Amino acid sequence: MQAAKTYGNIIKKIAPEHNRAALSMIKGGLFLEKFRTGHLMDKQIPKALRYLNHYAIGNVLEALKHPEKTAWVNLFTPVEILQCFDLYCLSAEAMSSYLSGFYMEDALIDHAESEGIAPTLCSYHKTFIGAADSGIIPKAAFAATTSMVCDANVNTFRHLAHKHRIPCYMLDIPDSYSPEGEMYVVEQLHEMISMLEDLFHQPFDLQRLSETLERENQSKQYFVNFLDASVGKDYPSTLTLQMFMLFATHLNIGTPEILFFFRSMYEEIQSAPAFHGKKIFWVHLNPYYQETLQRYFNLGKDYQLITTEMNLDYMDTLDVSRPLHALSKKMICNLYNGSFERKAELAANLAKRFHADGVINFCHWGCKQSSGGAMLLKETLRDQNIPFLTLDGDGMDRRNSHDGQIKTRLEAFLELLNQ
Repeated sequence: MQAAKTYGNIIKKIAPEHNRAALSMIKGGLFLEKFRTGHLMDKQIPKALRYLNHYAIGNVLEALKHPEKTAWVNLFTPVEILQCFDLYCLSAEAMSSYLSGFYMEDALIDHAESEGIAPTLCSYHKTFIGAADSGIIPKAAFAATTSMVCDANVNTFRHLAHKHRIPCYMLDIPDSYSPEGEMYVVEQLHEMISMLEDLFHQPFDLQRLSETLERENQSKQYFVNFLDASVGKDYPSTLTLQMFMLFATHLNIGTPEILFFFRSMYEEIQSAPAFHGKKIFWVHLNPYYQETLQRYFNLGKDYQLITTEMNLDYMDTLDVSRPLHALSKKMICNLYNGSFERKAELAANLAKRFHADGVINFCHWGCKQSSGGAMLLKETLRDQNIPFLTLDGDGMDRRNSHDGQIKTRLEAFLELLNQ
């Protein structure tokens, strides 16, 4: 940890005058981390999660090495279409998390705010804007986002597309499902595909998309089967690895590598020993760097995280015979689109299904939906007698982390679970 901080401080020092050298150091650091995750990872970590860690780091590294084949996306972008053009999908949240791993988020957030970016904007987005605008990450060849959930998405991508002259498509997603709404999004997907064909001089292969969705369906089924089978089983992870799951469930869903990962998880859990501690269902992102949370949940013997509802935001089977319609419906009917009541009800149902001993909701700084819906989530879980804790903090900016407050509230909650 200290080595990463020292390395990051060097990058921050040289970045203002030598952004190319800073980028080279970032790629060098990721290369070393890729080697470590391929050969030197803690054997307490399940084999499938070690594979995911290694794969995700390699994916980000390739995106930085080949910006001409990279698309900037948000978590809800239909990456399945971008895969048909052999593009690396790099999200603002993922890249910002890696930069935070270098302890660089403070300087990048300050850079973004010095340009006039609002202090109240999500710190993931400010970190990404700071990195792009300062030139320490190369501009992508394409960008795509959606209007869903996060009001920062459209503004962030509009800023980046304009400032760096990146072709960008913004998908306008209706708040609720209707056949007309489905067709409205399908028409937009056709427009985006035409844009991609012109940009990359490559015809779109609808059959390839159908095959991607078939792998996605299989991957999701393996994941649900894993979660059902993991009840009462010992399957340790870390806060960071829980965040890496978004690479599997969102940014790279439908790839052969991710299908292999989910199949491996399911096979691995079959022989896992019994777990006699407490299992927690997490809601929203987590502050992976927070010391108290790390102490209790990283490879915990007494407490383990099951998953986050973000990994289960749309679990219906995709119609591979109508792939564009399937992706349209996936976005419109996503858990994070529309009323918060749906999210609260699903979180409660999943917590019960997977035998969670309690639920923790993290309200990330700058994220209006996580803070605004906390009371509704609390009431829904209370009605079903599920212990619940809300923690406030910043998933990205360490300067906004208040360890003492989190420690007091978390330990009181865990004590309640053990009564």
